Amino acid sequence: MHPPSVFDPHSAYAWSIYHLTVVVTILMGVVVLIVTGLVTYVCIRFRERKHPGPRLSYGNRKVEILYTALPLMLLASIFGLMIRNMDASDPIQRTRDNIVVVGHQFWWEIRYPGTGIVTANEVHIPAGKPQMFGMEAADVIHDFWVPQLGRKMDMVPGYHRDVWLAANEPGIYLGRCSEYCGKEHAWMRIRVFAQTPANFAQWEADQEKIPPIPTTGDAADGARYFTTMTCANCHTIRGTSAQGEIGPDLTHLASRTTLAAGRLPNDPADLANWIKDPTKYKPGCFMPDLGLTDEQVRDLVAYLETLR
Repeated sequence: MHPPSVFDPHSAYAWSIYHLTVVVTILMGVVVLIVTGLVTYVCIRFRERKHPGPRLSYGNRKVEILYTALPLMLLASIFGLMIRNMDASDPIQRTRDNIVVVGHQFWWEIRYPGTGIVTANEVHIPAGKPQMFGMEAADVIHDFWVPQLGRKMDMVPGYHRDVWLAANEPGIYLGRCSEYCGKEHAWMRIRVFAQTPANFAQWEADQEKIPPIPTTGDAADGARYFTTMTCANCHTIRGTSAQGEIGPDLTHLASRTTLAAGRLPNDPADLANWIKDPTKYKPGCFMPDLGLTDEQVRDLVAYLETLR
């Protein structure tokens, strides 16, 4: 698992950002050292006890040209680097979106237009293949950022934007929303699973399947609760009457590693806690406390655990 860091690039797009960051940091460090050195020299060399009064000077054309030209040259060099790296980190060629990400308060909707797959909070991509991501926002401004894979992209309501992301090798890459979007902004995490092409194809095939509806036991009762209670008004589970569009698609919930955009691990105990009292774990989220009994929660968890 790769913690988010711009200094650990894993794609050509992220490498260009890394190089620009390093070069600018070094240049600014040199400027700071020069300015600090000059100021220190002047403070020591012209102390008052040795020089009671400075000699007045009414201008020096050479010095003025020097301290004007050098910063201009430095800024022009940085500007040139920025233009080159902007093209490298986000090439102008566009193609059909491989993946569309929609930011919600406070979770991520992930769509795969080519297959119709819809999931939440966890993005799966084939390693070694650049992906065109479409970025949208459902409510307020969000910002999708996985530092190792590419540049940040603001998601503005009413606008569709595109950005290239890629992973050179398989792994799990972490990211987050980088634009304050409300009370639970801090718990709007992203996980990108870069897989080998074969594993990615298998994941797609599994996601296209519709989980069977259980007919016996606690899971069957949970399926009935889900489709007859408020759950179905907000969530979708393909193959059932639940077709809500307010909350995440739960068709393959049990195949995900986290709940609530990274707030909790996805295991039966934490799933039960989340269903019982979501605002305890994510204050400000829009999932309500439905006042369910322990038996209803147990049955719902049993059903949701079948959605793989």
